[in-house]
Amino acid sequence: MMPQTIHLPDEAAMLSYGARVASGLRAGDILALNGALGAGKTHFVKGLVAGLGSLETVTSPTFTLTHLYREGRFPVYHFDFYRLEEIGELEGIGWEEYVDSGDGVVVVEWAGKFAEAVPQGTAWWYFCLSDSGGRVVSGPHTMPLPECDRKEAGR
Repeated sequence: MMPQTIHLPDEAAMLSYGARVASGLRAGDILALNGALGAGKTHFVKGLVAGLGSLETVTSPTFTLTHLYREGRFPVYHFDFYRLEEIGELEGIGWEEYVDSGDGVVVVEWAGKFAEAVPQGTAWWYFCLSDSGGRVVSGPHTMPLPECDRKEAGR
């Protein structure tokens, strides 16, 4: 899939977009989600999990750091790096084991915080609030974008 930038006017559109992205996923895929608080990352994951055929309730793993959704075509391992202070903490949450397993999809919010721990081949996505009240999503990119390009991709 070539990178695209899309404006999504509301929560329903974000859920639908996540489900559409899910239709092209395969076990072993890794998605790195980046954007400010409230930019739509978790709602995107809700749509993605539903698009894989799961009825499980999706919530942000900000405080628990990881959530696992087992229903659907394959499992989704949902991580959040927001509260982590240093890269060494990734070992404690099993990051490498999940990434190396290849049996499901790994999705990580705030991935840019420890971009060096995210493997090559990851699909990088950027989320931002739009001036018109919706959200702007840009991706998938094949590598993390420099700060100036991140802003451009979201506007």
